[in-house]
Amino acid sequence: MKLLVYGAGVTGSVAAARMHEAGHDVSLLARGERLAALRRHGVLLAEEDSPDVKRVGVPVVEHPAGGYDLIAVFVRAHQVDAVLESLADVEGDVLFLLNWAAGAEPLGAVLGHERVLLGFPSDGGTMDGDVVRHRAAGPLTRLVPIPIGEPDGRLTPRVDRIVRTFRRAGINAKAQPRMDAWLKTHAAFEVPLGQAVEAAGGPVALAGDPAAVRGMLRLMRRNLGALPMPLVPRGFVALRALPEGLLVAVLRRFLRSSTAVHSGLSSTAPAATAELDRLAEQLRALTATAGPQAGSGQASTTST
Repeated sequence: MKLLVYGAGVTGSVAAARMHEAGHDVSLLARGERLAALRRHGVLLAEEDSPDVKRVGVPVVEHPAGGYDLIAVFVRAHQVDAVLESLADVEGDVLFLLNWAAGAEPLGAVLGHERVLLGFPSDGGTMDGDVVRHRAAGPLTRLVPIPIGEPDGRLTPRVDRIVRTFRRAGINAKAQPRMDAWLKTHAAFEVPLGQAVEAAGGPVALAGDPAAVRGMLRLMRRNLGALPMPLVPRGFVALRALPEGLLVAVLRRFLRSSTAVHSGLSSTAPAATAELDRLAEQLRALTATAGPQAGSGQASTTST
């Protein structure tokens, strides 16, 4: 496939490197200092705190050009408007792999609805200078594939083709027929998590404050209960059904884990805050449209 990976942060860099190593004609789009660094030494990858750094010579570009079989967009939610403008006249299907709770409509309105696919990156990590420190492969990465789907839920040949392409490159992926609901459910969880981590000064610091974790959990429950559709995946129902004390303990353990520490939650970059603000704005707009029966038939939000 001829691929453009739009966005050279952690997830975009890892995806581009794996696709390049799998033999695809892939270009990685970057800007500014990141573009200059990639031109000097390619993508530099390391698993978590490992001293071993691998260099992958992925071709880099500053602007999209011509057409592509697939454009995979790995940017933050507040950067999407600029991406849409730059891709409006570039041929190719566009797979948005990012935090996004506004649905496909604003994306398709600019690009054409037939071009848009939705997904979410499961890889996490941090930037250590020019080195991408990504999560090590393990049971969790195998259990949590990248979900990819059509906005209307159809299981189409192009989704199947993209999933197979990702898998052959060593990227765990699966078709998700309810991708739009998946992203909105994730946002209801992600916004309180990100805001609480930011306020505490990092995931480990948040884990040391049980009262703050409890407050975060209650906001998650409130958000999930206000969504105007069933939760996807259904496992999120556990955040509303299980006893509060048990969930606080589980969340504190997660926040201390290497998964959380190396997931990017610790980022203090202004871009991380800007993304949370955009996602929170989308979530408010979504839940404001929900009637009094939103979430009916699901578990009670009453704390136990």
